[in-house]
Amino acid sequence: MRSRLVPVLLLDSRKRLVKTRQFSEEVYIGDPFNVIRIFNEKEVDEICVLDIDASQEGRSPDLGVISELASECFMPMSYGGGIRSAADVAPILAAGVEKVVIGRAAAEATLIKELAGSFGSQAVAACIDCRRVNDGWRVALDRGRTLTSIDPVTYAEMIEQAGAGEIMLQSIDRDGERQGYDTQLISRVSAAVDLPVVALGGAGNLEHLLEGLRAGASAVASGSAFVFIGRLRAVLITYPSMRDLESRQSAKTQR
Repeated sequence: MRSRLVPVLLLDSRKRLVKTRQFSEEVYIGDPFNVIRIFNEKEVDEICVLDIDASQEGRSPDLGVISELASECFMPMSYGGGIRSAADVAPILAAGVEKVVIGRAAAEATLIKELAGSFGSQAVAACIDCRRVNDGWRVALDRGRTLTSIDPVTYAEMIEQAGAGEIMLQSIDRDGERQGYDTQLISRVSAAVDLPVVALGGAGNLEHLLEGLRAGASAVASGSAFVFIGRLRAVLITYPSMRDLESRQSAKTQR
């Protein structure tokens, strides 16, 4: 199976597309529907849409918006934000979403077990947000506001045992910085579980995406790498072709 490159779109409470830095400093990017149409033209592998305010505001998923976004997508789409039960998930999948991304609620293994049992592991991805602490990492919840005592490897193993089909591994410290992934974090978690690990947080260019794959990720995801260009972070929707990816991989191997 070839590597996947996954644009991640963040929606705020007003359903605008934004980009964050270390989970704050939200910058307006554009209308999510227009951006999805551009990604359709670029034939992206899949797309992930996250409502970053839903859980904090106690909102349930906005099924109307989700349905409209899914109907615009020509590629597989995953969705996360405000999901607390199987009752939330059923209509989301029925609307055409391929899988749901569980954030804070993933701390409750019972929910993952319930979702995997009801819809299949392939429909359930769990997002692990991490902060670096001294020489290691700790899992953080509530958009990074709550730092737990749990290390991401232990958390990933729990998620795997609960029945999730995929892990989205995110470095909060590198979110939006465009300086590259935390490759040590990716390597440790990827080596500890058999689940596909999707790296997120820090990529700013094609080389960073390749570094994430070389570190052990099954797929690499980013917001910045696909919506910003240049030092001044000008908004430009881009997506590398498979020819670009394979050519860069080949050149790296031959060195």
